[in-house]
Amino acid sequence: MKGSFLRKNGALPLILPTLIIMAVFTVLPLIKGFILSFTNANLLNKSTAYVGLENYKKLFTDPIFWLAFVHSLILTVTAVILELVFGIILALALKQKVPGIKLFRSVIMASWVIPVAATAVMFTFMVEPGYGYYNILLKFLGVKANTFWFGSLNLAFPLIIILHLWRNVPFYGIALLAAMQAIPDTQYEAAEIDGAGPIRSFFTVTLPSIRNMIIVMVTIHVLWTFNNFDMVYLTTGGGPVYSTQVLPVYVYQEAWTNYTTGYASSIGTIMFVLLMFYFIAYIRVYQQQEG
Repeated sequence: MKGSFLRKNGALPLILPTLIIMAVFTVLPLIKGFILSFTNANLLNKSTAYVGLENYKKLFTDPIFWLAFVHSLILTVTAVILELVFGIILALALKQKVPGIKLFRSVIMASWVIPVAATAVMFTFMVEPGYGYYNILLKFLGVKANTFWFGSLNLAFPLIIILHLWRNVPFYGIALLAAMQAIPDTQYEAAEIDGAGPIRSFFTVTLPSIRNMIIVMVTIHVLWTFNNFDMVYLTTGGGPVYSTQVLPVYVYQEAWTNYTTGYASSIGTIMFVLLMFYFIAYIRVYQQQEG
């Protein structure tokens, strides 16, 4: 009986330590956060009382929450789509057999491996008025520009998107390049025999063959971008005047600036539910394609 159980569940002892770690550091905090969202928990008050759905009622009438929600959606959709488009273009460029391409493939990942904090400092320095690289370049081109871009209501949010692109497009490019290199040459030869040119071959051979990699990359980066905290916080902190406010930064500010951990937990719960719906939709689409 014992031997039969071990044969049927031989993998369980191997994954049990990982499951325990996940439960302690992932599942339990999620449960704790969900419970806190129904309380008036505040870091300045020792007593905590159950308030039911009051935090959620406040949340749905909170203009800053809705502004942060819209910004998170715009940032996620725009950044992920542009990352995918430029990632495909980069992968096609990296696939070309030209002198120095191997070195370029190695160097191109520098923007992705540099720590986010260093990237934020670098970009902040480059858009400083007076001595920032971009302002100097625009002045050289005859454009009157002497502003701190991250302090501009019109420029801060687009610059956040550019920051995401600069960091993540190389990762897309390398991942999609690996998928493209796995495509047999015979498929391109067959397409060429049928009269397909480079553009038609891309849409009939390359794109269908890298579809699964595209789905995986998009899913990962939707989850990552929607939850991303450090890029916005380290560059603008959600400002100026909430023009770059996103949900992860708003959660942090409510919890550690206003100390309203109960309300912050309700925002985090909403974020978790939204991402769970997206992940469930992804699983269904993936299963349908595999089936």
